[in-house]
Amino acid sequence: MKISYDDILAKLYGILSEMLEEVPKLDENTDLLTDLGLDSLAVMRLVEAVEDEFDLAIPLNVLADVRTIKEFSEQLQKMLEEK
Repeated sequence: MKISYDDILAKLYGILSEMLEEVPKLDENTDLLTDLGLDSLAVMRLVEAVEDEFDLAIPLNVLADVRTIKEFSEQLQKMLEEK
């Protein structure tokens, strides 16, 4: 599946906007934990929503290297290119 980094980023912004009660200004450097205050349950809900959106399974070990929206988008792009 070919999808651009910008399209992945836009979809992530949309998913996060739907998940959050108060949506701060989101950009690539937004930290999922410290800036958005996502706890482990919220991160799992995010992963589930992203898996549904992109029709892929995200290995949990990938999340260990993800702190920001940019890092998550890059990981998603890599997984989608390998799909």
